[in-house]
Amino acid sequence: MIRTTLSLSLFAIALLPIAAVAQSPSHAASHHKVPSKAEPVLPPLTNEERAQQVLARFTFGPRPGDVAAVTKIGWEVWFEQQLNPDSISNADLDKRLAAFPSLTMAPPQVAMNFPDGGVIRQIDAGKLAMPQDPMLAGAYEVMLERYKRKQARDAAANQTQSASMPVMQTNAEQAPPPIDMEDEPQSGPTAQTLADQILGYQKGLRMQAIMRLPAEQRMILCRRVTDPQRTMLMNDFTPREREIFQMMGGGAAGIGVAQNELQQAKILRAILSERQLEEVMTDFWFNHFNIFLHKNPIETYYLADYERNAIREHALGKFKDLLLATAEHPAMLDYLDNRTSIGPDSLAANRQKANPKQQDRGLNENYGREVMELHTVSVNGGYTQADVTNLAKIFTGWTIDHPELGGPFVFNPRWHEPGTKKWFGQTIKENGFNEGVLALTWLAAQPQTAHFISYKLAQRFVADEPPPALVDRMAQTYLSSDGDIKQVLRTMVHSPEFWSRTNYRNKVKTPLEFVASAFRSTDTNPTNPGALVGTLARMGEPLYQMQPPTGYPMTADHWMNSAALVDRLNFSMQLTTSKLGGMKFDAPHLLADGLLARPATSPDSLHRVAVEPAIMTQKAAVPSGQDEALELMEQLLIAGDVSAKTNSVIREQLAQTAAPADATQQLDTMSALILGSPEFQMR
Repeated sequence: MIRTTLSLSLFAIALLPIAAVAQSPSHAASHHKVPSKAEPVLPPLTNEERAQQVLARFTFGPRPGDVAAVTKIGWEVWFEQQLNPDSISNADLDKRLAAFPSLTMAPPQVAMNFPDGGVIRQIDAGKLAMPQDPMLAGAYEVMLERYKRKQARDAAANQTQSASMPVMQTNAEQAPPPIDMEDEPQSGPTAQTLADQILGYQKGLRMQAIMRLPAEQRMILCRRVTDPQRTMLMNDFTPREREIFQMMGGGAAGIGVAQNELQQAKILRAILSERQLEEVMTDFWFNHFNIFLHKNPIETYYLADYERNAIREHALGKFKDLLLATAEHPAMLDYLDNRTSIGPDSLAANRQKANPKQQDRGLNENYGREVMELHTVSVNGGYTQADVTNLAKIFTGWTIDHPELGGPFVFNPRWHEPGTKKWFGQTIKENGFNEGVLALTWLAAQPQTAHFISYKLAQRFVADEPPPALVDRMAQTYLSSDGDIKQVLRTMVHSPEFWSRTNYRNKVKTPLEFVASAFRSTDTNPTNPGALVGTLARMGEPLYQMQPPTGYPMTADHWMNSAALVDRLNFSMQLTTSKLGGMKFDAPHLLADGLLARPATSPDSLHRVAVEPAIMTQKAAVPSGQDEALELMEQLLIAGDVSAKTNSVIREQLAQTAAPADATQQLDTMSALILGSPEFQMR
């Protein structure tokens, strides 16, 4: 087993030059090269390699057996099936997602069931009433108790600070110590005692028993109880009871529970969904129409609905429908501030002018700028600053009805800028809400938009610097099909560039792609998705937390360096030793599946080992058991060729590793090194 960070660093440094090929300017930016002589003609992809290519690009990584299955039925059949996700059963994933009730709630339900700190403060001030549902009211009581304790602690701290100021120190009397809202009472029961008491009830009666406890004891129980009692309680709760328990054990608000469910669901979908193309496209479009989860609590109310009904619903439809759905959604209206934008000559603005004491929100240009720069025609699309200002005026009045309650989109005519607008060389007549619809429809139909969307799709699925001829053909399909995303994808996947060996295994995985593909390739059950949410944050891709509207980058230069390889190796070691949130890794089972799937007639089954002199110099003519295991595990996890250098470095690392107590440990270490190899970083 690799035992030190130093050995991980040395391993990463030894392999980095292989990964660096994918991000080198000479490799990626081929249109800048000046060829001095004809480049060699590369052999076409085999049928098996074509299956690998389509799975690597349109899934979060192949699972054991996927390459063989797609090779058998043909990639075209598989691809067309994936283009029609409603025909693919997702029962297993749906069963897992049922543990997260917030995912299917409408925004007002999320706002009520997962209150933010502002709601708790208003209840404390008597401005809002407690919910009528007894179980939810019990959670509110705990959050309210925690809020009051924090208020008392802050007040005591302020008193202490004031008393410690030189001008205020008139005697030696000290202020009372601040109240720690997390302190357990000295004379009351501990969390473990309370848990044992609750576990004495039948499973269906335990939450009722918890709600009969004083709020202070509920707070102690839910926050401080540890295993094994905690796991026993959580496993026997219904999903909704689990949410209530987590809210009572959280901070002074329940909104974090909904945020955590949203993040866990994303990684579960990436790993477990049978509708992989839909999931990859949902991830692509969410990144394109990015929303930052933590801008304010409002985003949590809306984000699950935004991804479900604006993004996933239109991920394989017409781009104009996707654009309109995102523009009208409260999540986007809040994120890019259009919900507060008021026309300078609108009725509302004129009323503000007459009453200077009123807050003047004014015109906000954020959405007007980003919808052109990032969503449609691109920064080189030909618009001016005047176009940005006038498009912002067109969208005035697009707002949200009571966003603090999770209310819907609404058009407010009193906020809308009256009169005609000059925009992008055309005159937009006054027509209220329909002005914005007309502008978005026009933007979606422009050649600049067709090229920009095609470029980004080709960059995600073909190469960091996609071939211009391919982008042009995709853009033509976009224009001739009225922005039909399926048709654009078909043009791309049927192009020679997609199948060029130059573009085979040339894309570096993002952290999400890497983590998901590691679980999929090893057939590991993600029983603790919360641990993976934290892993992705440490790797630089915290889910739903890209603050700029650009979304997360998809090119190699942002994700691949020696430090990133070390992080990924650390993750691989945790995964393969079953130390990643307690999730069970089973290398012997994986190896057995590979052996059983190997064809019976394969005298050259170790053909890759046999043809690599650098490896053969290190062993006898007959491969050892370790050689066979390594070759087979590479086939299983990488589903493609591994370089002689990678094999050599892995063997050196295995030779330097202390002898394991059993063969399983050796397989675990071998698996970790393969997952950490440059070849596994590529798709």
